[in-house]
Amino acid sequence: MNDYLVKAIDKSKQLRLLTVTAKDLVQEAHERHDTWAASTAALGRTLLGTLLLSAAELTDQEELTVRLLGNGPAGAIIATSKADFTVKGYLQNPHVQVPVANTGHINVKAAVGTQGWLEVTKDLGLKEPYTGQVPIVSGEIAEDFTYYLAKSEQIASSVGLSVFVNPNESVGAAGGFMLQALPGASEQTISKVEANIKALPALSQLFLDHTTPEQLAQKILGPDCKLLETDPVAFACDCSKEKYGRILETLQTQELTAMIKEDHGCELTCKFCGNQYHFNESELQAILTKKQQEQEY
Repeated sequence: MNDYLVKAIDKSKQLRLLTVTAKDLVQEAHERHDTWAASTAALGRTLLGTLLLSAAELTDQEELTVRLLGNGPAGAIIATSKADFTVKGYLQNPHVQVPVANTGHINVKAAVGTQGWLEVTKDLGLKEPYTGQVPIVSGEIAEDFTYYLAKSEQIASSVGLSVFVNPNESVGAAGGFMLQALPGASEQTISKVEANIKALPALSQLFLDHTTPEQLAQKILGPDCKLLETDPVAFACDCSKEKYGRILETLQTQELTAMIKEDHGCELTCKFCGNQYHFNESELQAILTKKQQEQEY
């Protein structure tokens, strides 16, 4: 199991922590969307943050979507995660090239932008999904997730996200953590763990050195923390030809007719994963016939 997530709690049961390593997951996103380094880092961090947030909050068939709508050249970044620890996502511009930051690392902030919105929509199986929105405060993404949790959900948190991109554009390492204070957590306990986080080496270096999620949890919460759960994570999309067929059924009759007579078929591409679905004339005609029959009733 290369990519997995660990849930942990500190000895005093005042803090909960999720840690994840997901190099293969981000590599698959890079390959599916042909992202350049800055776009890989921005999309990868968003996927990781969305995955951690959903793992912390979702159950059963629930789903969570994050929209990072910055004013940088990457454009909108969208990620959706489910309670089964899968995530999918894409960004508006996969080919972003920006100067490196002063640290020598990829300048994610320059790619994302420092103005705009972070939106989180939760589909909890109710009549209407719930959406929380906060302004982008950093563009580094981890800080934006931290701000969202504090302002929109009133949870004292700390989020760290990292994607290391190799010179050949492949993903060298990816992972992160999400720390949340539980009700009644003391300032002393929070301050101690915050000090542990500040003392950490760069996250990218930790993951390049093959630090496991369990080891990261112990570095943050202390060696006496309790590891509660381990789950595999993956990039996974639930698109299918059947699903796109149902989308075609919602088109106007004249639109379907034009596809049949003028285009002799159509090809639809999933934004989240890049999979393509071709419908020939006979398949489109079957959809059109079904639509017409339903309208007669």
